Amino acid sequence: MYTATAILIVIASILLTLVVLVQNSKGGGLAANFATGNTTFGVRQTADFLEKTTWTLAITILVLCLLGTTFISTGRSKKASDLEQRLEQTEQPTGLPQFPTGAEDLPLLPVD
Repeated sequence: MYTATAILIVIASILLTLVVLVQNSKGGGLAANFATGNTTFGVRQTADFLEKTTWTLAITILVLCLLGTTFISTGRSKKASDLEQRLEQTEQPTGLPQFPTGAEDLPLLPVD
């Protein structure tokens, strides 16, 4: 499922790139070639459509990225859990010195 989400993110990213490149910037942009006359949509309707498409694709990418994180595997396999269980079940060797492990082993100091 993660692979399908990643593919959708790539497709939406490519579409977003194309839509942004087509938009009319202050310098003219590629949209100037398509909006030579007020034919079917007109210049304003084309700009509104491209802006709405940009926002829709950006939100789609954001949602797909958040959705994709739920499908990422944690990398924990059965072998790793078996190894952890064996390590937890092993006994400490006898005859080794015991070192203090926390504050409970430290002597108490008088408080002024």
